[in-house]
Amino acid sequence: MKRNRIVPLLLITPFALITALVLAAIINIIVQSLGYMPVFGLYDFTLKYYIEELSRPEVLQSLGVSLHVALFSSVLAAILGTLICAALVRTGRTRGAMLYAVRLPILVPHTVVAVFTVALLAQTGLLARLAFALGLAGDYTEFPMLLYGKGYWGVILAYLWKEAPFIAYFSLALMANVSETLGEAAENLGASPLKSFFHITLPLSLPAIARGFIIVFIFAFGGYELPMLLGATMPKAFPVYTYIEFIKPDFKLRPYAMAMNGITLILSLLMALLYAVLMNRLMKRIGGAYEG
Repeated sequence: MKRNRIVPLLLITPFALITALVLAAIINIIVQSLGYMPVFGLYDFTLKYYIEELSRPEVLQSLGVSLHVALFSSVLAAILGTLICAALVRTGRTRGAMLYAVRLPILVPHTVVAVFTVALLAQTGLLARLAFALGLAGDYTEFPMLLYGKGYWGVILAYLWKEAPFIAYFSLALMANVSETLGEAAENLGASPLKSFFHITLPLSLPAIARGFIIVFIFAFGGYELPMLLGATMPKAFPVYTYIEFIKPDFKLRPYAMAMNGITLILSLLMALLYAVLMNRLMKRIGGAYEG
């Protein structure tokens, strides 16, 4: 009996330790962002660092860049990931080599993805050379500048390559289960495959797709590697700007960097809260439609 109690505790200990470290880091960020750093003679709690940061045009521009990257990355990843997932379910390729091919981009580190993206999408990359060989471009300057531009399209495409398979894999189990039960039942009753998908399978798979969407959105919003390696010099993405503030040698300026981290934390929590509200309404709507 004692062993049955000890084993679960031992298994959960690593997770509990990691969670404790993360919570300690979050508390440290919040405390320092409010100006409390006794070691540097800062004792007063204040919101002035948040107010000053949010009043700076370059910070607001940086926030806009990160929201732009996160929104386009997550929306495109959700659409493409849903199509990939639907194709896997429809063709019955929910196991085996095809599934491993879908999972592969998820396992590749973001820094490696950045290298691949440069080799593929740079104005002297593989696609530009192919366009030149086919006579579609006279020289490299005629190839679209996808990398290091203000639109951050290289970053968005890199996230899309990684995160669309994530959403497909994340939604696969639910969509396959719905398709094999209610979807097939609808088709047996005379519904076409498209009608069955759009009226049965897709609506009932939306909770998993929405969860994947919010994960991708928050990750892309707070991601550092790809915006740093593939993004424009100005304006910088918010995580890159935050890191630059963090490494300034004057430690008395540290509350400003921590305030920027605090802004990221607050926005992430607001996104999670919005997601919870929308998911609650979606589940009620699906449940009501299903009961009806």
